[in-house]
Amino acid sequence: MSSATTGATLPTGIKVLASFPDVLVLPEFVFGGLVWILVASTKVAVTMSQGWVMFVSVFCFVISTLLLFLYMCGAHCGKSAWVAVDAFYQVTASIFYLSAAVLQAYTTYMLRNVGLHKTYQIDIAAVVFAFAVTLTYVIHMVFSLLRWKAS
Repeated sequence: MSSATTGATLPTGIKVLASFPDVLVLPEFVFGGLVWILVASTKVAVTMSQGWVMFVSVFCFVISTLLLFLYMCGAHCGKSAWVAVDAFYQVTASIFYLSAAVLQAYTTYMLRNVGLHKTYQIDIAAVVFAFAVTLTYVIHMVFSLLRWKAS
């Protein structure tokens, strides 16, 4: 998870948190966790769309945590397939979060006149953070794909 300009290998240890785009895992955790918390704290009105948002936020949080720990422990050392795994995950997470952000925005828009002002404000915050985490995953995806191409 290092920049494509510094080579096509993933860093190990604490260097994971000191290299770009890998440092983006921190805002991905924060923004993704906020989406998870905000959607969970409201009354879920549309179970299918908000259920997808919850699935995406929990799934990406768990897989990102797992990959971070594996990279920090050096489980990927000497294995070139991990660069492809990282790129594949970033593409998947970007697509998942884009779909979740759009669904959350649509659900929030449809529920704007229900009369629950506080819930509506929380849903708006969830939409903002869903698009913020989507942006961080897309940036991470672009640099992961560049690293994969260079490997």
